[in-house]
Amino acid sequence: MSARCQLTGSHPGFGNAVSHSHRRTSRRFDPNIQRKRYWLAGEGRYVRLTLSARAVRTVDRIGVEAAVARIRARGGRV
Repeated sequence: MSARCQLTGSHPGFGNAVSHSHRRTSRRFDPNIQRKRYWLAGEGRYVRLTLSARAVRTVDRIGVEAAVARIRARGGRV
């Protein structure tokens, strides 16, 4: 599963973990990615979306039809 949100496009960020002695090692800041299944009434089927936790709240706010329209506008497959 890729660590990229289909709706917002958020992906891992990179940076440094800094220890108490101030030594730096590289690390990754992963988004909170979840796989959610929604009923898409317009097409009469379920869709499984890979979303960040923030995008799940966005889908709750704008609705699954509008969210799928945004994903398709970005060029994503649903």
